[in-house]
Amino acid sequence: MGCGRVGSTLTRSLEERGHTTAVIDSNPDAFRRLGPGFSGVTVTGMGFDREVLIKAGIERADAFAAVSSGDNSNIISARVAREQFKVDNVVARIYDPGRAEVYERLGVPTVATVPWAADQVLRRLVPAGTEPAWRDQSGDVRLDTIYAPFSWIGHKIAELEEAAGVRVAYLTRLGSGLIAQPETVIQEGDYLSLFMREDAAQQAHDALGAGPEAE
Repeated sequence: MGCGRVGSTLTRSLEERGHTTAVIDSNPDAFRRLGPGFSGVTVTGMGFDREVLIKAGIERADAFAAVSSGDNSNIISARVAREQFKVDNVVARIYDPGRAEVYERLGVPTVATVPWAADQVLRRLVPAGTEPAWRDQSGDVRLDTIYAPFSWIGHKIAELEEAAGVRVAYLTRLGSGLIAQPETVIQEGDYLSLFMREDAAQQAHDALGAGPEAE
């Protein structure tokens, strides 16, 4: 639901991946954003209207995304899709971060647009390494990306994880992504993606910088 810049981009991305899509918008002119190559269904109406949703094929949908410009419309549509039509995979875009937290607790996955955008801009303004690549919505867990410190080269992932209190999610080596295993030996040039707790991030980075001698 919603054929603005986000909705139209999302739709094209889904089609490029081989999915069939239906797009709902209250303004029929919005469908022009889909381009002449769009092969799905367009339905004019409100995304929380049962008849509109049925016309768009909600009864056989595998997923539903509510990405209009209105928080209320998005959350109502998402709840109708989840609760009345039993669509398992539902997500709603929410501008108000306070509301996003409430709806997450109600079981409706949300994308809080303003905090996400602000965080992305912040990461480009402040010195490298001071802001994580990602935070979970609670703010308790963060993902940091760093080049493997020289002192850790030749040591196993398990040693680094234990010393720094982090979890290596994956690493990039010579341009290829690798799922890190405990026995994986760190090599020069490895780019590590590390999960850590926000309240222990400084200690983790201190341990990473100190090297295995600090164990």
